[in-house]
Amino acid sequence: MGTLSGKTAIISGGSDGIGRAIAERLASDGADVVICARNQDKLDATVAAIKDAGGSASCVCLDVSDANAYAELVNQVAKDKGIDILVNNAPHVGMGMIADTGLDDFQQNFKVNMDAPYMGTRAAMSHMTDEGGSIINISSINGERAMPGMSGYSASKAALIHFTRAASMEGARSGIRVNAVTPGPIMTPGTEAWFQMDPDAGAAIANANPMGRIGTPEEVANVVAFLASDEASYVTGASIPVDGGKANELHVPG
Repeated sequence: MGTLSGKTAIISGGSDGIGRAIAERLASDGADVVICARNQDKLDATVAAIKDAGGSASCVCLDVSDANAYAELVNQVAKDKGIDILVNNAPHVGMGMIADTGLDDFQQNFKVNMDAPYMGTRAAMSHMTDEGGSIINISSINGERAMPGMSGYSASKAALIHFTRAASMEGARSGIRVNAVTPGPIMTPGTEAWFQMDPDAGAAIANANPMGRIGTPEEVANVVAFLASDEASYVTGASIPVDGGKANELHVPG
């Protein structure tokens, strides 16, 4: 029996990259996973891969920038199957210098990276009150450290970390644990495509990491699986970096 047998998990952005790795790992641990994302073909491929590996999975095509629709999905799954685990993963990575970025573009980061997790968490907590549950927010190293050209993304991910702390306090007496994971550079399909266009950038980022490499989606999924399980029964309000030590480094230009 897997560590998550009998549990139902919802993963947003679960068709690709980190989200897919999380869905596959939770399913391999016995969870019945429900994934949502915007691309039906990728959703179908992920569900098929999970089922081929012996897991249980289903999908819903959904854009979480419509936070109310995301909340409706959580409510429906909870009514149909129950809900034990919610992973708020779907990201929007807005880029652009402040002087060149309008308010609408800035706020789009918050619609996806903060409004959707808020509404998903709100819905999940309303169904988890009897037996508790685990909510895991995928933030970013950018929520802890600043860099030029990513003000909206960084601000929204920082907000998600502090929201995690607040939600953990509200859920604690009901047995609802709320934690965050803050990945650093991870070799997702998007990252790989970027590095193919600029191989020097990939080498520079890897060399700038204390561990000298870029992480994998599976390494993020491993931490999520721990937080989702009863092995993390006394862990809540935490923000766990999966970044090869990058957030701890004091950068001194050479």
